[in-house]
Formats: sequence, structure tokens, C-alpha cells
Amino acid sequence: MTVERDPSWGAPERRAPMQPWQIALVYLGVALALAAIGLGGIWTDLSLLPEPASRWWTLATALPAAAAVLLKQRAPWLGLLLALGIAAVDVLTVGGLVPIFAVLELLHAGIVALPAARRRIVLRGIIAVTVLGALVAQGVTGDVRATVLIGLQLGALLGMTYWYANSVAQSAELVELYRERATDLGRLAQLDRDRAVGAERDRVARELHDVVAGHVAAVAIRSEAALSANDAAPGGGPGPGAGAGAATAAGEDRAALRAVRDSSLAAHAALRDLIGVLRSDASAVHGARISAEPGRASLPGLVAEAERSGLRVTLDDAGDGSLTAAADLTLGQVVREALANAARHDAGGRVRVRVAPALGADGRPGIRAEIVTRGGAPLPHPELRGSRMGLRLLDERVRAIGGTFSAGQHGAAGSRGAAGPRGTARPESSDGADVSTDGSTDGTNSTDGPGWAVSAWLPSEGTPDE
Repeated sequence: MTVERDPSWGAPERRAPMQPWQIALVYLGVALALAAIGLGGIWTDLSLLPEPASRWWTLATALPAAAAVLLKQRAPWLGLLLALGIAAVDVLTVGGLVPIFAVLELLHAGIVALPAARRRIVLRGIIAVTVLGALVAQGVTGDVRATVLIGLQLGALLGMTYWYANSVAQSAELVELYRERATDLGRLAQLDRDRAVGAERDRVARELHDVVAGHVAAVAIRSEAALSANDAAPGGGPGPGAGAGAATAAGEDRAALRAVRDSSLAAHAALRDLIGVLRSDASAVHGARISAEPGRASLPGLVAEAERSGLRVTLDDAGDGSLTAAADLTLGQVVREALANAARHDAGGRVRVRVAPALGADGRPGIRAEIVTRGGAPLPHPELRGSRMGLRLLDERVRAIGGTFSAGQHGAAGSRGAAGPRGTARPESSDGADVSTDGSTDGTNSTDGPGWAVSAWLPSEGTPDE
């Protein structure tokens, strides 16, 4: 049998300090106990009374001395002055102990509240009071032995009180010093992290500017040069003997070059925005959106850009209601990535982009975006083969806002999630929904053969834990 150990076992128990009224009650009880047992007249040699007083007369000075302890937290030095006066009367009359206890209690409280420089002044005052008390004892008693004894007792009591109070004050100062040092170390560590992050951002920005942006700009420049050279040719097109087919081919080539030029210019502008964000202060650009990031309003532009890449795209946006900022951004990212994949893997195919209201598996309102393509063919260049990283990133983004995502091939031997010709498999969506698989629902002709589909459900409200 395993016995679970309470983590509090063996740990020092921290008790709250006693309140001044509790200490005053303790001193009052001590005064009653001392009076009951007859312990009074301690300073008989210093007493000015002609006869020893009754033991109960010690309460006459013990009660006001205990009351002075109530000033321990609010005004310890004022309470100390009152207690000193009461203790002087007590020593010269009934000779009790409680007024001395009250003096030591208030002296300790006052010393703890002082800074180091003033504590040294108090030490000098204690030495002066000890010497003065010894001189008074000598003047009253005239006995050297009594003077030495009283001086030693007074010095021991005041000296031990000062030592203990000074140790407590120094401990508190060390704790505060260590706390400030820990705060400074944490601040320095944060500065080091910020410096490292800034250096990495600058490095990435330099790489983007020097390598990626340069290549994208070169694509735009060369495509523009090709268009300009074609415009500078006699007639600006094919020769007089060229047939209608040649003219059509030339027009398609020019349209393709314009699409390449416009896409490279847009990519270059997006890279400049990204470089600007990377080179800026992270706190200043926190929450800022890059101008190239799409949203729902950019769907027609994304469709038009895909059509310029050779796809035949149909947009059906029947969604109503507003989306959260995260869902709106994710919708544009899903459509953009799906159309880019269609241009690479199903070039020249038919694409249906459909956005419609739909309830999630938990009944939450939202929209479902489906992008289905058929009838195309993959580009022959092996360097354009995808790594499916874009789909994985989309899946993470959609799930991060509480949505569901699925993507892959459909229409191949009617097998759901079966591997397609390119060696990829369609993952099932996390809500159990499947993408469209026939021409009656996806808007494409089922006779075009196997195609690709992307489906995402996005909430129109915040995530459940928001």
C-alpha cells in the first residue's frame, strides 16, 4: 500500500505575528501573575518610598505600560517615550517588571522600522542611556557594586534588544535586496531574449530581401521585358501569314506573361510588407495584418487570379453573417492555398469554390468552404511537386480557431481516403463530414475523372474557451 505524503509535512509552519492588543493582554496577565505571587519591589535600592508598597500597587504602573504597547505598530517611538516615563516612575516607586518589558518591546519595534543609518544613532543612544542609568544609580545608592550591577543589567537588556532588532531589520533588507536582484536578472534575461529574437528577425529579413525578393523581382522584370519586346515587334503580334491558331496561341502566351508579371509584383509587394514587419519592433506591429493576407472580401480576386493561371473557377458565396477576424483570415488562406494547389496539380481543370452556412458537430453556427477541382493534369515540372506542408499548416490554423479541415483526392474508385495517383491520401475531417464526391454537389462534371477537394468548417463565433 502506498501512502501519499502530505507536502506540508516537515515544512516550517508560518504563524502570523501577534497583534499589539494581544501582546498588551499578555503583559497584563504577566502583571497579575507577578502581583499574585508577590514579585515586586525589584529596585528597592532606587525606591523613593518611605515604606515598601503593597504587591498589588505594581498594577498601577503595569496597566498603563501594557496600554502603551498598543502603539507598537502605529507610533512605536511615541509609545517608547510613554513607556520610559512609566518605567522611571515604576523604578523609583513600586519596582515592577512589566514597564521594563514594555520598554524593550517598543524599542524593538522602533529599531526594526528604522534604516541602517538611524539604527546606528539608536545604538549610540542606548550606550548613553546605560551610562546615564549607572550614574543615577551611583548618585542614589552611593554603592559602587550596585552601580556596576545596575549598569550591567541595563546594558544587557538594551543591548540584546538592539542586537535582535538589528538582525531582524538586516534580514528584511537582505530579502528585499535578493528580490530586487531576481527582478533585475529576470529583466536582463528578457532583454537577452528580445535581443536574440530581434537578431533572428533581422537575419530572416535580410535573407528574404537578398534572396527571395531578388528572384521574385527578376521574374517580374523578365516577364515585363518579354511583353515589351513583343509589343516592339512589327505589328505587335504574329506575322501576316500566321493563321488564327497562331494568333490565339500568341494571345494566350501574352496573357500568361501578364499573369506571371502581376503575380510576381504582388508577391514582391507582400515580401516587402513582410520584411517591414520583421524589421519593425514586435510590440509596435503586434496584431498587425500584412496587406497580402486575404480575407473573405478577397475571394473574387483570388478566383480571378486563379483563372489567369489557366483554371476555370466558379465562385458560389452563399454564406451570410459575420465571421470573427481569425475565421475570416483563415477562410481566405484556405481558398488561396486550395487554388494554388489546383493550379499546380490540376492545371487547366474546373474548380468550384462554394461557401455556405453550416452547423458544426457541436451545433455551433459557422460556414463551410469547399473547393473541388476535376479534369486537370499536374504540371510536368518535378520541382513544383508539393510537400503537403501547406495543407498541414492550414489544418493547424483551422483547428486553432475551433474549426475542422479535410483535404485530399476524391472520385478515385469511390474509395474515401484512398491513395491517389500522386501517392497522397485524403485525411478524414475531424467532424466526420466528407467533401463532395459527385457532380451534383460540387459543380464539376463527374465524367472529368478523379479530382481534388478541400473542405473547411469555420465558426462564426469565438472558440468555445474564449
